[in-house]
Amino acid sequence: MGMTLGIVGYGEVGGIFGRGLLHKNGIEAVWVWDLEFADPAGGAAARAAAEADGMRVAAGMQALCAAADLTISAVTASNTFAVAEEAARHARAGTRFLDLNSASPGTKQQAGAALEAAGVAYVEAGVMTSVPPYGIGVPMLLGGAQAEALAATLCAWGMNARAVSERLGVASAIKMSRSIMIKGLEALVIESYTTARRYGVEAHVLPTLAETFPQIDWERQGAYFFSRVVQHGKRRAEEMREAAQTVRETGFEPFMAAAIASKHDWVAGQARSGLFEGLDGTSPWQDYADRLIGRERGDE
Repeated sequence: MGMTLGIVGYGEVGGIFGRGLLHKNGIEAVWVWDLEFADPAGGAAARAAAEADGMRVAAGMQALCAAADLTISAVTASNTFAVAEEAARHARAGTRFLDLNSASPGTKQQAGAALEAAGVAYVEAGVMTSVPPYGIGVPMLLGGAQAEALAATLCAWGMNARAVSERLGVASAIKMSRSIMIKGLEALVIESYTTARRYGVEAHVLPTLAETFPQIDWERQGAYFFSRVVQHGKRRAEEMREAAQTVRETGFEPFMAAAIASKHDWVAGQARSGLFEGLDGTSPWQDYADRLIGRERGDE
């Protein structure tokens, strides 16, 4: 008899994993649950979209946990522990739980303790880059007592998973340390490029960046960074707050991580207001910067 998967959080990442794993050998069914499914306004449409993908929509966490042999958590960083805690109340002993969320080592350790007390094998994952370009083949680092065994199962399904430690917190520490750098670059590019554009000096600034770091296409990278933060700024801000917590757990003050979270949150707020309506991943960075500059000038 095949394995039944459960996916908590059927957003961009959960959807990619659900669709990508649905027809893999050894997987009998994929059950999904998302809080949006219970929304009176859009729940019916969200459930219908998941069913159109071939997913089985659970009535809630209890039903999903009752069905799943392996539960995959793909929610926002701030909900990492809450989902693990709820799953611990309903999951069957002997099942496994894979936590994809971008949370601090301490948060992952708390989540693991809650599930392992219920007899569930908890494995943390550090997803090491953006999921959409890679799909289920996105590089992941796993941690936990069953990380090695689960990595073998996932790789047999075409995933790119590697166990790095039997200790919880190691994989997330790697992920969070990297996030400070990558999300920091995004925040720096947005602030630097928009400032340069406002002063009319971008034609001087970008060539100096290319001279110092010639391996980077600063025009294209800038457009990519703007578009990703505009699209996913809220999620990135949550991740950076977890990165800041990761720094705090070492005893240091997270000056940079906290500032990066604030920048991403601010851009996300501008996006929610409709400032970037009509722009997408093909738009040049200058279009995003001009919208920000226009709002600052009061051009609306």
